[in-house]
Amino acid sequence: MEAVADYQYAPLRIPPGTSRSAAATMLSLQADTGGWELARLQLHPDGTRKVILRRRARLSYLPLPVI
Repeated sequence: MEAVADYQYAPLRIPPGTSRSAAATMLSLQADTGGWELARLQLHPDGTRKVILRRRARLSYLPLPVI
């Protein structure tokens, strides 16, 4: 098991009305370009998605997520 300090975390909010396929595309672009992986996703009743991405701390030279 790895320590929490080995990861960077980035919280994101995807607004309501964003389709599931558009949200998946945005997240996969972050994974491809920034080395991020999905740590947690919460879907709220109003349609807002709260996402927490994580990546290994050694990849800190890569850009932060932009959504």
